Amino acid sequence: MTGDTEENGALMLARYASRAYLEYAMSVVKSRALPEVSDGQKPVQRRILIDMDRMGLRYENRPVKSARVVGDVLGKYHPHGDQSVYDAMVRMAQNFSLRYPLVAGEGNFGSRDGDSQAAMRYTEARLMPIAALLLDEVDKGAVDFVPNYDGNFTEPVELPAQLPFVLLNGSSGIAVGMATEIPSHNLTEVAAACTLLLEKPEATLDEVLALMPGPDFPCGGQIISSRDEIRQVYRTGRGRLRVRARYHFEELARGQWQLVVDELPPACSSKLVLDKIEQITNPKVRKDKKSLTAKQQQAKGAMLAVLERVRDESGKDVPVRLVFEPKSSRIDREEFVQTLLVQTELEANVPVNLVMLGIDGKPRQKGLLEIVAEWLDFRLKTVRRRTSARLEKVNDRIHVLEGRSIALLNLDRVIEIIRNHDEPKEALMTEFSLTARQAEDILEIRLRQLARLAAIAIERELAELTKERASLERLLSSESALKRAVAKEIDAAAKKFGDARRTVIEEAAVAAAEPAVADEPVTVVVSKKGFVRARTGHGHDGSLMSFKMGDGFLTQVECRSVDTLVVVDDKGRVYNVPVASLPGGRGDGSPLSAFIEMERGSEAVGFLAGPPDTGVLFGTSDGMGLVCTLGDLSTRMKAGRTFLKVAAGERALPPVVTTGRTHAACLSALGRILIFPLEEIRRLSAGGVGVSLMQLLASEKLVDLKAVDTRGVVVTGTGRGSKPREVLLAKKSFEDHLLHRARRGKQLAAAWRAERLEALPLSEGNAESDAGGSSLVIEVLEEEKKLL
Repeated sequence: MTGDTEENGALMLARYASRAYLEYAMSVVKSRALPEVSDGQKPVQRRILIDMDRMGLRYENRPVKSARVVGDVLGKYHPHGDQSVYDAMVRMAQNFSLRYPLVAGEGNFGSRDGDSQAAMRYTEARLMPIAALLLDEVDKGAVDFVPNYDGNFTEPVELPAQLPFVLLNGSSGIAVGMATEIPSHNLTEVAAACTLLLEKPEATLDEVLALMPGPDFPCGGQIISSRDEIRQVYRTGRGRLRVRARYHFEELARGQWQLVVDELPPACSSKLVLDKIEQITNPKVRKDKKSLTAKQQQAKGAMLAVLERVRDESGKDVPVRLVFEPKSSRIDREEFVQTLLVQTELEANVPVNLVMLGIDGKPRQKGLLEIVAEWLDFRLKTVRRRTSARLEKVNDRIHVLEGRSIALLNLDRVIEIIRNHDEPKEALMTEFSLTARQAEDILEIRLRQLARLAAIAIERELAELTKERASLERLLSSESALKRAVAKEIDAAAKKFGDARRTVIEEAAVAAAEPAVADEPVTVVVSKKGFVRARTGHGHDGSLMSFKMGDGFLTQVECRSVDTLVVVDDKGRVYNVPVASLPGGRGDGSPLSAFIEMERGSEAVGFLAGPPDTGVLFGTSDGMGLVCTLGDLSTRMKAGRTFLKVAAGERALPPVVTTGRTHAACLSALGRILIFPLEEIRRLSAGGVGVSLMQLLASEKLVDLKAVDTRGVVVTGTGRGSKPREVLLAKKSFEDHLLHRARRGKQLAAAWRAERLEALPLSEGNAESDAGGSSLVIEVLEEEKKLL
């Protein structure tokens, strides 16, 4: 019984915890982190705006201390920390954070370089003129009001925005299980897109992007992403854009020049750029390293080779002015710019994640068309509600004025009734067929309002109100008229507050971190303990080089300095190391771990380098394999990527180059050899499991794999007394093992154990020598039979 109680208690606790966490998550999503598609504001921003409006802090009025605003917001609407409210208000006043600031701040409201704002007791604030687009209709019946946290005041559920501020100023926030990164956009372009979709709801994304081609960041910059990439971001509501700083060259005396950066990407500042350059030119040894890494040394050398000095000339009149002086005026300007773009934040990715609260109150990622369409639906409902509320007031006023007109026409009788009756209200209603509302108004009217001029004013006002009522009724009865009215208001807002685009959208290639490298022959030498180095020239014998104590020669690869060394491990992962980044051949080299991050327990089994179209043959110990090219093995990740899928308990064999070869030769652990044409192996550019190369027994493994040609293949192994043996399979014996892929092959007719295969060098051998080699093989095999 006790166990059941504990189980029930645990179950109830789990349910309670789940429900409590869900409520907390939704509270964060709806009450803090995400903006609404209707007005583009988070709750704290909306409360700051409505409070400043109630305090009369419009732009035409004098500002007040920020502390006064923060205190009022806390007391009436937002019972949280004062610093959170002040931080939100500061951001709303920063012209480098918002494309269209809503608060006009006076005093120190921070800087783009990360300088914090002054305390709230020092700064002053009031609303910007553009805030009227959010607040003008708030008291015209356009939106609902709800009680505040203590029920003493009311606050709007949303602001009746006349433009989609969720796109104009964007937003950034992290909720529970979701986040939002909405970039800012140009007001004129957004208004044009809204008008298009209002008039043509079936408009495509391409038509909208023709009017609103992309984000417009507060501090400018240049978007270098392609049109297709931008379109994909707006279609899915998620992605990233590549943004580059804008710059120009200034010519100086005696042929000298300097690079001046005028605009920076979002989230970048002059301080960040200067700190990054300092970090590159004066690097510090990392915690887990004893010395600077090769990457740090390379970055330092590349930067110091082109940059003489940098200074920040930004100021009050010029928000951004970074000056870079080159080492020499003879340095290529494009190379100079590329070095800075690659190694600093002058070019960076800007994430886009269009997550927001919809009109239904649910958080969701939305595409651009859905955002604009949903806001237009909100705006139409808002204008309809505003019109209905105005029509109700107009009808009430007309009703009151009609009662006053009756009273003026019968003024003497009205006065008599008021003087002589104990209940004049009921008497007036009975005498002149008035409603209670009209009778009450007549009783409260002042005598001066009954003059002849007042009668003329009443008639004039009645005529105007009757005309306005007809207009309002026509607006409510026609959907097309309502849309025209909304479009007219959008155009008016665009003409009043619109401005020119700041961010240039011009596609360009992403800056590449590839310094100019002389194209020359080199030999890459790898030691048994994984130390690698590159020696200029070909024809070296790596085994004659010096190595660290206890280390020795493993392999060498002849290639060019512009090539990429491809490392393959026994798990099928491939890694790339630029040959130009390898240390010279005079020392002992550097460990592979300085260039790649190989998984723990993995072992390098192959090293390849050469032109991208070089053919490569892969195989695994369970007899599977594929062919590809070196270009297919490229990767930018230091941790590499899985190319050959290796089954559990199996390992990848050393890959071999197939260029100039025609056949594949397989050797099993039981001494069976299978040779078949390479063309029978499927090429997989993206990697994978591959196809069966050789049929193996249940406990048998594939021990070696080579790419050969019809001249033959050398089989090496161990004989009696551990004596090394080798035999050349050529001509007749080669044809004996020549079958098709996925066959078992043929047992090598030898009394010793076959362990490895060796392909004949491409520069050696011809038809005549092959024939001789064939006779030698037959003789050797016959001798082995006699020994048996």
